[in-house]
Amino acid sequence: MQQIDLGKPRTPQQYLRLFLTGFAMGAADIVPGVSGGTMAFILGIYHTLINAIKSFNLTAIRLAVGLKFKELFAHVSLTFLIAVALGIGTAIIALSNLLGSALENTPTFVFAFFGGLVIASIIAIGAKLKWTPVNFILLIVGAVGAFIIVGLRPMQDGDHTPLVLFVSGAIAICAMILPGISGSFILLILGQYEFILNAVRTRDIGSLIMVAAGCAVGIIAFSRVLSWLLKHYEQATIAILTGFMIGSLRKIWEEASTGWKPEYGAGEIALTAALIVLGFVLVSAIDHAQSRSNPLMRMITGRSTATQPL
Repeated sequence: MQQIDLGKPRTPQQYLRLFLTGFAMGAADIVPGVSGGTMAFILGIYHTLINAIKSFNLTAIRLAVGLKFKELFAHVSLTFLIAVALGIGTAIIALSNLLGSALENTPTFVFAFFGGLVIASIIAIGAKLKWTPVNFILLIVGAVGAFIIVGLRPMQDGDHTPLVLFVSGAIAICAMILPGISGSFILLILGQYEFILNAVRTRDIGSLIMVAAGCAVGIIAFSRVLSWLLKHYEQATIAILTGFMIGSLRKIWEEASTGWKPEYGAGEIALTAALIVLGFVLVSAIDHAQSRSNPLMRMITGRSTATQPL
C-alpha cells in the first residue's frame, strides 16, 4: 500500500485521517484475534507508526529532561501519535460495550465483517509485492507461524510475579503491532489476560506498572527491529507480515463458526455474506483512494493503472 508521510500532520484532514485510523485500530483491538496492527497496515500508516515509536530514544530523553518540548514534539512525532492514540482511546470507550455485546450475542457477524477487511487487505497488498521465490516462501512461513499461534490453547492461570507480568507485557505489545496477531490473545495464551483485566478493574497499580513497563520496553525495542527490516528488506518483511494476516484467518473462521447458531437460516447467511462483502469493498475502496492501483477497483472502473510495488 502506498505510504503517505503523516508523521508531521498539519491539515485538519490529516489529523482526521489519523484519528479515524486510530479509531479503526481501537475497534480491532477490542475483538479477540484481530490486531490493531492490521488496521494500521491496511490504512497506510504502518511505516510511519513504527518509525514514530522508534523515535523514543536517548535524544528524546535529553530533550524531555532539558524541557525542550518544541524540539521533543518534532523529534518523536508526538502530534501523529496523539492523533492516533485519541482515535484508539475513543473507539475503546465508545465501542467496547457495543462490540462486547455483539461479540457475546452475534459473534459470527462481527468476525464476518473483520474477515472481509483482512481478506481485502491481503489481496491489495499482495498485488503490489514482487512475487519472487524468496518472498513467496516468507509468505508461507508467516502464514504457517500465525496459523499455529492463533490455534494455541490458552494456558491455565499461571504465575503473576513482577517479572512474568513484565515479560508478558513486552510480548503482548509486540504482537499488537504485528498485523494478524492479537496482543490480547497472546495474553490469553500466557495465562495473564484475566489477571491483568482484573488489575485494571481493581486499580492494582503495582501490577499495572510492571505490565506497562514491559509494554514500553517491548514496543520501543521491537519497533527498531521492524523499522530496520522495513528499511533494508521491505519486500521480504511485507511478505511475511502478509502471511501473518493469512494465518490469522484461522482465528476469524473459528470464532465466526463457533458463534453460528442452529436456528440461523437463509437470512443470517445473507447477512454474513453481506458483511464480508462490505468489509472487503470498504478496504478495497480505501486502498484505491490512496494507491489508485487496487486490483478490485481497477476491474470495476476499467482502468489499467500500473501497480507500483511496495
